[in-house]
Amino acid sequence: MAKDQEEIIVDVEEVYSKTEGWVVENQKSLSIIVGAIVLMLVSYFAYKNIYLAPQEEEAKEQIWQAQQSFAKDELDVALNGSDVAYGFLDIIDKYGITETANLAHYYAGISYLRLGQYQDAIEYLENYDCQDIMVCAVALGATGDAYMELGEVDKALNYYNSAVEHSDNDLTAPIYLMKAARAHEEVGDYNEALDLYKRIQNDYSNSNEGRLIEKYIARAEGLAG
Repeated sequence: MAKDQEEIIVDVEEVYSKTEGWVVENQKSLSIIVGAIVLMLVSYFAYKNIYLAPQEEEAKEQIWQAQQSFAKDELDVALNGSDVAYGFLDIIDKYGITETANLAHYYAGISYLRLGQYQDAIEYLENYDCQDIMVCAVALGATGDAYMELGEVDKALNYYNSAVEHSDNDLTAPIYLMKAARAHEEVGDYNEALDLYKRIQNDYSNSNEGRLIEKYIARAEGLAG
């Protein structure tokens, strides 16, 4: 056997010997670490399947009546519930860790917006962790609407722009581009408004907003001079 090969074998054996020695010396610590990892995994699956899953199912059963009240524009009942049904605020309070409670934040925010309680609308909408792209765009746009009602145009524009970025389609994107353009007009930024109107004309000509956009372009051009 070549000398180099002998040295390599010796080195490998030395490494294994040291490793075995370290394992023996630290066997107790390793057992604790492995046990802790196993306990964490067991706890996670128990939490998810034994606690969280039933909570989610129960929350889904409870929210539908609040959704029915929301659909009927019975917003106070939708928010606060009744003697026989939970409202969105109850769902958030009792099932806060569930996806259903997260959705209740969206409904609560829209309800407060319709009721003219704009600060409350912002609070709940900003706490909504959106998953669906379309609903996310609506939530962002609604937050922009609330800020517009409070006279905070810059914040409203940030939310309208985010809503457009989340919804590059002929349904929602032109709606929020239009809202953003009109917000620019509110503060005299007519050239910025004109740019957005032209974007609707170029990119979303088949939308409802696109079919009516020429009059807005003409007005913005006149105001911009």
